[in-house]
Amino acid sequence: MSDLLLLGLIGGLSLLLLLTLLAFAGYSGLLAEVTVSAGSPPIRNVTLAYKFHRGPYSEIGRLFTESCSVCPRLRSVAIYYDNPHLVSPEKCRCAVGSILSEGVESPSPELIQLYQKFGFKVFSFPAPSHVVTATFPYTSALSIWLATRRVHPALDAYIKERKLCAHPRLEIYQQAQIYFMCPLARQGDFYVPEVKETERKSRGPAEASDSHVDGTGADTMSDTSSASLEVGPGSRETSAATLSPGVSSSRGWDDGDNRSEHSYSESGASESGASGSSFEELDLEGEGPLGEPRLSPEAELMGAPKWPRELSTPEKGEE
Repeated sequence: MSDLLLLGLIGGLSLLLLLTLLAFAGYSGLLAEVTVSAGSPPIRNVTLAYKFHRGPYSEIGRLFTESCSVCPRLRSVAIYYDNPHLVSPEKCRCAVGSILSEGVESPSPELIQLYQKFGFKVFSFPAPSHVVTATFPYTSALSIWLATRRVHPALDAYIKERKLCAHPRLEIYQQAQIYFMCPLARQGDFYVPEVKETERKSRGPAEASDSHVDGTGADTMSDTSSASLEVGPGSRETSAATLSPGVSSSRGWDDGDNRSEHSYSESGASESGASGSSFEELDLEGEGPLGEPRLSPEAELMGAPKWPRELSTPEKGEE
């Protein structure tokens, strides 16, 4: 009798533990609906303090902790420049830091000096006219793990289906939400100097090989050299009327090729102008994440008024 009672007690505790774990996973966003849309950006002109990272994205948790420890009240931000499914982990590039100011507000010199004291650099980017965006609950450290496995695939599918040029990828942590944003215009403005420098260095040898002419007078181009013709992140003249495809029909996100680098921009610009989707083809109506109406493409392009993290919980960013 005592054995049956013990087994029943163990079974009851196991069931209770399982229900608790399921409830926690649900609270962290396991069942949250992921809606991807295109429209106005949820943030405006932003000045941030950042540190550049080149290596596995799984190692950036310490940068979140470091930036938030400097000033815990500020929102955290991460900008990802490379597709981790196509770029080797040691070559993935990103910038992680804190948002110092937004909109017309300017950061105080004291705040800038404080971050610079700890080795951070200051960078500013504007508000693009249109972005691909999504949100996910930010209630625990598990939320971050779930978001990487639910939101990014949804963004990939949305961008691929509409053949958009959307890069780089931003994560902004504010209060109980993680905001994901992929600019559809002015992408070059979101590339920190370290990324632009690596792009210039990587394009140099390839451009030299592109100009090589063989003995018959015909240009010889290898797979590597042809990749150098892709539009790099420094090119910020993305047209608001015609977007180059994010994923072409002949080269998808899951399709491999011989390029040594697979940044989000290279994938998006692989067939620039060939079959790009225009803003007019996107559904930009409705309300944005901040409760503002999403403007129609006509209003945006005529100059009508044109993306947010928790107060500071760096530990949640560390995986």
